Amino acid sequence: MGFTKISSQMVEAHVRGGERLYSQRGAMLAYRGDVSFTPNLTSGQGGVMSAIGRRVRGEAAPLMTVEGQGSVLFGHGGHHVHVVELTGSLLHVEADRLLAFEGTLRQGTVFLGSQGGVMGMVRGQATGQGLFTTTLEGHGSVAVLAHGGVLELPVTPRRPVHVDPQAYVGHQGDLRNKLSSALGWRDMVGRGSGEAFQLELSGQGTVYVQASEEKL
Repeated sequence: MGFTKISSQMVEAHVRGGERLYSQRGAMLAYRGDVSFTPNLTSGQGGVMSAIGRRVRGEAAPLMTVEGQGSVLFGHGGHHVHVVELTGSLLHVEADRLLAFEGTLRQGTVFLGSQGGVMGMVRGQATGQGLFTTTLEGHGSVAVLAHGGVLELPVTPRRPVHVDPQAYVGHQGDLRNKLSSALGWRDMVGRGSGEAFQLELSGQGTVYVQASEEKL
């Protein structure tokens, strides 16, 4: 199936019988053929909503199941769209940045507190994304949303990458993340750079960074 970029803010997916994909509710712009869109309201263990749906305050990212035979155009809010191809690796991405993804991918949810303890929870609050993040694993395509486009930064052993948490979109590969504080005396008196927290990613993989510090 996969996704074809039509423009920087729009992708097209070709849906075939017996296959399915998932998209943000309201992300369909147009379609051709015999295609159906079904809301995902409930799920069992390992289902879509178990992957996307939980925040500490009980919110869920609404998804649609897309099935049938035809082609569908996706976009949302005029945001830039970036396509990530997974070939067996694990992608971490914030749920509200998921535009669409193939049903061949296995979904999961990671509690940020389990990745770095207390600092993992601080990261969730600092980024405004809550305490859970979504994982997608396997072989398939993922379309993610960003402000101003996405840059793929390789991370190699002994060469960590530091990212502004607000610019972070996601990462894949064998990466460890740690939120570090750059708070100094200038920040305490209001003369700092404003970069009080940095997200450090180390290991082997790729981190996706948007060209803006705006939230979606």
